[in-house]
Amino acid sequence: MKLKVYQSYWGSSALPYGSDTEWSMEEKLAKIAEAGFDGVEYLMEDADNRKAMTPLCDKYGLDRSNIVFPWKPEEFAADIAAAKDGGASHINLQPMPITRTVAEAVPYIVRCHDMAAAAGYELFFETHRDRTTTDMYFTLDLIDAIPDMRLCGDLSHFLVGREFSGPPISEQNQKYMEQILERCGAFHGRVASREQVQVSISFPHNQVWFDLFAGWWEHGMRHARASAGADDVFHFVVELGPPTYAIQGAKGEELSDRWEEAIMIKDRVQEIWAALDAEG
Repeated sequence: MKLKVYQSYWGSSALPYGSDTEWSMEEKLAKIAEAGFDGVEYLMEDADNRKAMTPLCDKYGLDRSNIVFPWKPEEFAADIAAAKDGGASHINLQPMPITRTVAEAVPYIVRCHDMAAAAGYELFFETHRDRTTTDMYFTLDLIDAIPDMRLCGDLSHFLVGREFSGPPISEQNQKYMEQILERCGAFHGRVASREQVQVSISFPHNQVWFDLFAGWWEHGMRHARASAGADDVFHFVVELGPPTYAIQGAKGEELSDRWEEAIMIKDRVQEIWAALDAEG
């Protein structure tokens, strides 16, 4: 199995740190490639944006992932078409309908899954607040109901949503998280605390949270590798969001260099993968 690490294009907004002039599209993609990322994830829905991004990604040798937000399976057909036009390697779907029961959610998930499979795409359903997967317990029941459902684990949302005590977190919460991790074929990488969805990992007091997330990522990767083929890919998207995901000071300024921290996450994930490779 191979690892590919992507940078979120949304996560490249408002960079570089401390500057009044944002990097252009090409500057962002050049920086992403230069830093050693394998690809970029962006919303391919906008045809003009897709037309501009695609040749630049080709120029800098970047794979790309399409991130989509369909309310109905009928809308997902256009997302698949955009993914094909933009040369997406896979699709990450934030399931928008929030249903009261698992039974209500199943037809939407199954239909989107089948549509992606028919188009030849790996599809990952993201764990995310204000989505079908907003609640960890609900999502555990959902993946039990749909054995073929694979997740993109944006684990920060479950940590904040459940406000786990710790770290170390309880044995029961760790067990629940491992059930989620073992259904992940992709991750969205940011680091949360129990109260904040995105903390600055360059601050020493947040190292304990970075270590917690790195352990979760390692567990998911190790489990995926155990049954994967040599040509299968594990997708990891570094997704440190701009304000208001990023914490701001009194004047609205970000408190740390988000680009530097994105590279810190990329490097740590690649180190985890290399250690797993070394294990054989």
